[in-house]
Amino acid sequence: MKLHELKYNEGSIFDGKRKGRGTSSGNGKTSGRGQKGQNSRSGGGVRIGFEGGQNPLFRRVPKRGFNNARFQVRYAVINVSDLNKFEDGATITPELLKEMGLVKKQLDGIKVLGNGTLDKKLTVKATIFSKTAKEKIEKIGGKAEVI
Repeated sequence: MKLHELKYNEGSIFDGKRKGRGTSSGNGKTSGRGQKGQNSRSGGGVRIGFEGGQNPLFRRVPKRGFNNARFQVRYAVINVSDLNKFEDGATITPELLKEMGLVKKQLDGIKVLGNGTLDKKLTVKATIFSKTAKEKIEKIGGKAEVI
C-alpha cells in the first residue's frame, strides 16, 4: 500500500450541518442561535469562567500559603538498565546521555535510578544517584561519580 492509495473508512467522513438553509432542516433563518441577544451575534458570547458578573469561582476561592513549584528542583531521570547501551568501561556524562537521546533535557541535573539490571562496568557521572543505583553500579566494579 502506498500513500496515494490510502482511503478513509466508509462512513467516517460526512458533511457537516449546513446552517441557515431553509426551514425544513431545523437550522434555517437564525441557524440555531435563537432570537437576538449576545450569543446570537457573530463574535458573541462570554469568556471562560465568566459567571454573568457574579464574582467568579477562581476569585472567590482563598489563595493562601507558600507554593514551592517555582523553586522545585527537577531532575532528568534515567534507569540503570538504560546504561547497558554503552560499551564496557565507558565513561558516561550528561552530555553523552543527551547526545545518545536517552535524556531529552538536563533540567537541574541527571538522576540515576536503580530500576533494572546492569551488565557492564561503567563510570557514571551524574548529579544524584539513588541508593540502589549506586549499589548496582559499584557491585559490578563501576564508579558512581557525583558532579
